[in-house]
Amino acid sequence: MSEWLPETPRTLAFPTAAYVTLAGADWLASASPRPDEMHALWATRPAAPSVLPCGTAFDVINAPALFGRRMVDRLWSDGPGSGPVAAHRGRILLFAAPGTAQRLPALLGWEEWATAVPPLLCHGSGDAVTVPPLHPCRGATEAPPANDLFLAAEEPSAPAGSRWLVAPDVRDPWLPGPDVLLWACVRAARSVAGPEQETAAQHPVSALTPG
Repeated sequence: MSEWLPETPRTLAFPTAAYVTLAGADWLASASPRPDEMHALWATRPAAPSVLPCGTAFDVINAPALFGRRMVDRLWSDGPGSGPVAAHRGRILLFAAPGTAQRLPALLGWEEWATAVPPLLCHGSGDAVTVPPLHPCRGATEAPPANDLFLAAEEPSAPAGSRWLVAPDVRDPWLPGPDVLLWACVRAARSVAGPEQETAAQHPVSALTPG
């Protein structure tokens, strides 16, 4: 499997964001009750998607593509950044700290901007999600440039497949919790309402930055 999952990028055709490193694969496998079996599966089928349970290593917040892209843009431009992010069948999957799936809907219920947030699917304990292949398919003609990954995820004519936008690359990635993702939801909703309204009610970002 090592030839498929280098620790560092080897070519510009497959930027770091596009594929999982060996360390990232270790982290993903830790979500399974049988990590060794996941590694064996990936070793034989590295270009196939797989299914992993939520609630232990991560939860997943599943958002419509355009809104999810706005959330991730806000997390990186004004906030602490994101954990791994994937595109799957026209939606954005944000990997979050365990427990986020249970807490985020309750927090949104108290937020005045909740009506401007499209329905989110929150996958936590007892749920499972499809994760993209660890590496882009060898038959792909060319991976999109890193700065076009989010645009491709929201493009209606884009393939409905599954791919990483921000792939796992370490064994213990930082994952946003419910407070950080609530902030991202609100900022994304305000950006649709207009810049003047958003600026008037900005949340401070410093408190959200991980230590």
